[in-house]
Amino acid sequence: MDVLYTGCRWAEGPVWFPMMRSLLWSDIPNDRMLRWDETTGGVGVFRSPANYANGNTVDRQGRLVTCEHGGRRVTRTEHDGSVTVIVDRFDSGRLNSPNDVVVTSDGAVWFTDPTYGIDTDYEGQKAVSEQDGSHVYRVDPLGQVTRVLTDFIKPNGLAFSPDEKRLYVVDSGRTHVPDGPRHIRVFDVAEDWSLSGGDIFADNGNYDGLRVDTDGRVWTSATEAVHCYESDGVLLGEIVVGESVSNVCFGGAKRNRLFITATTSVYAVMLAVNGARTF
Repeated sequence: MDVLYTGCRWAEGPVWFPMMRSLLWSDIPNDRMLRWDETTGGVGVFRSPANYANGNTVDRQGRLVTCEHGGRRVTRTEHDGSVTVIVDRFDSGRLNSPNDVVVTSDGAVWFTDPTYGIDTDYEGQKAVSEQDGSHVYRVDPLGQVTRVLTDFIKPNGLAFSPDEKRLYVVDSGRTHVPDGPRHIRVFDVAEDWSLSGGDIFADNGNYDGLRVDTDGRVWTSATEAVHCYESDGVLLGEIVVGESVSNVCFGGAKRNRLFITATTSVYAVMLAVNGARTF
């Protein structure tokens, strides 16, 4: 396992940009985003301040989509560097603190909205929630915002299967509720993008962010390791990291390199599998 960088307070939201051969990620408490260059091995600041950015992804046009704790919004960085607000409110209230985000093949933006960024000033700005809970949302290609899941304590990481017929969502509610959830749930996705099901997929780790490979295996942060699950929920193995893992993503020319954000550092592991496209 390679150590690409160390010196963060809480590294999160890794995202791979093929065109730049670079990895971007968030260092939330330090209010910055960093970039690792595969061609040189160098690391520099991509954005600072960064509105306490958390989760990131790439849309189908190659643009950066970011969850911002500080702005309590989801934004898109255009090719010219300007920032477009995708969503910052639902009904009459501001969002809590968008956490993780994915873009589906139709161009819709799906994101989770727990309260971690407004609970304290450590990862954002302490504030009172203006929503009635922590939910999962979808912004369709026309900008219509819909709550798609409302029975979570603290929805966190989310990822679709390669065929987009399954949606995996982490509930890390144990951070706020004694004996609360710390599991991954799986939902069936219909052709109209409606969801059903919601059974527990895995329940043996403190999960946060997750991604899926081309064969449908789920790779997820799990306390101080990365767990790999078969699509039926069977644990296949783990990569022990040694510090609390927040998130993962696939990258490299063949998407067969797993990038791991873990508290202070960013790691990389070459794999014999390939990550599914996330855009």
